Parts: sequence; C-alpha cells; structure tokens
Amino acid sequence: MIHGTHNALPDERNENILISVNGELLPRTDAKISVFDSGYLVGDGIWEALRLHNGVLVFLNQHLDRLWRAAAAIKMEFPFSKEQLVQNIWKVIHANNMVDHVHVRIMITRGIKKTPSQDPRLTISGPNIVIIAEHKTASIKSQEKGIKLFTSTIRRGSPDYLDPRLNCHSKLHEVQALIQALEAGADEALMLDINGFVSTCNATNFFMVKNNELWTSTGQYCMNGITRANIIKCGLENGLVVKEKNFSLYDTYDADEAFVTGTFGGVTPVTSIDGRIIGSGDFGPISKNLSAWYQELIKNEVFNSTN
Repeated sequence: MIHGTHNALPDERNENILISVNGELLPRTDAKISVFDSGYLVGDGIWEALRLHNGVLVFLNQHLDRLWRAAAAIKMEFPFSKEQLVQNIWKVIHANNMVDHVHVRIMITRGIKKTPSQDPRLTISGPNIVIIAEHKTASIKSQEKGIKLFTSTIRRGSPDYLDPRLNCHSKLHEVQALIQALEAGADEALMLDINGFVSTCNATNFFMVKNNELWTSTGQYCMNGITRANIIKCGLENGLVVKEKNFSLYDTYDADEAFVTGTFGGVTPVTSIDGRIIGSGDFGPISKNLSAWYQELIKNEVFNSTN
C-alpha cells in the first residue's frame, strides 16, 4: 500500500459504485467526460471534498461556502443553487447505499469547449459537474506510523497569479512538489511561500507544536483548509495558545511535535522533516489531544444534525 495521508483501507464495494455525471448515474467504468471539457483541456475547474459520517455530511456549509467562493473567484456561474447541489450529492449517496466512512468529491468545470482553447467565450455548454462518492476508511496504521516530509523547491504561489486558497484543477505545481518529496524518500512535500516561510504541504496543511504553543502559517499562502480552521478552533477552545505566523525551516527542525491536517486523514503526525526527527518521532501528546478534540467536533456535528 502506498503510504501517505490519503491511505484508505481496501474496499471492494468501490468497484461497483455509481458516479454522477451531470445528474446521470453511471457505473464507474462508464463515467466519462468529453476530451473537449475545459477541465481536461486547460485545468479550468474547481472542486470540493467532504466526508459522510453516520449519515451526516459534516461541515457541509463550510464546504459549500468555499466552493461558491471559488466559483466567484474564477467567474464561473452555477446554473443551480446550493440546495440543488446538495440534493444531487444525496442522490449519489443514496444510490450507493452509503451511510458512513464515505468520501465525496465534487468536480465542476466550466464546460465543453468548441475547440481546444483557454478562451471561456468558446465554451458551448454549461458547467460539467461530476460527483464521486467512495467508501473510504482512513488507515489507522498509516496515521499511527506518521509521515515524513521533504521541503520542495517548488514554492506556493503568490495570490496575484494563482491564489493558494483556490481549490482548482490546476494542481501541476503541487504534483511536481510531491514528486520531489517521493524521490527524496519522503511521503509528502513541505512547501514554502514566496518569502521563504513555511506555508503548507502539497495536499495538506502543516502545524507544529513548540513550547506548548500551536503554530501554523499565516494562511496567506496555504490551502483554505476546512480541517485547518477546525483544528485552530479546537485548539483555542481547549486553552492552547495558537499562533498563525511566519516561521522558517529553522523553527521547524527543533519542533516538539508536528502534524498535517486534511478532510480525509484528519490529523496525521509528522515524524521527520528533511531527515530531521521531529520530537520523539511519533504522535505527540498535544497532537493526539487535537485529534481527539477534532473527532469530538465531528461527533457534535453529527449529533446536532440528527437531533
């Protein structure tokens, strides 16, 4: 099994899932999009991912708000409301008889192009929307083992050319960063911002614990993570000193603990950065507490949505 923050336990049910393509439910092998699709041609699309826990799409409103902000940022007009999108998500979930441990990915592109081109005026259809719901249970072994990070030479971009907060289909620079990390023997890439400060990872957000304080980047050059925001919330509500600040690799190498966050994996410990062992090299006590507080937040979200 490939080791990393997105490790999932094998589940044969995923071979027979139905996928929504513009509202039509299709078997996995038949779910296709035209080669003239904007996302395929030029990466002109946005996406969102969320989890189904005990019949509840947790933090749904936060995810929807982020998706609509992304659409506004690239001037993509949706021919549907948030309520209609949610109905379509549930249509997929119910069609696959899903209740728990489900990962839902929503991908929306500008639509079909008349000819290969960047020009949005050559789009001849409305947005294409694909909804994939899969049975995905995070591997506990992967979380307990933790991940190794390697600092990539690929930087997180400036907001004036591709805002890092935008969940867009244009992910090539993140793929390049990950490839560097994999070739260095690590599991994920740590990425710096344009000023050389620690920003985020290629697919997750980075945190560290130093002198009982929780540090993360300013948020200016990192992914606009829902889990990141909820971990900050958990820390503050439980009396931790939380600092969103600039810090460099110099600061990370002697951190007491470090971890990354994401919708799928939650909190995953970082055992080393660029070959330097972080803390004791395992899941630190404050990181474990934050993980437990985050799971409690999810339980409360489920309870409040069903009562």
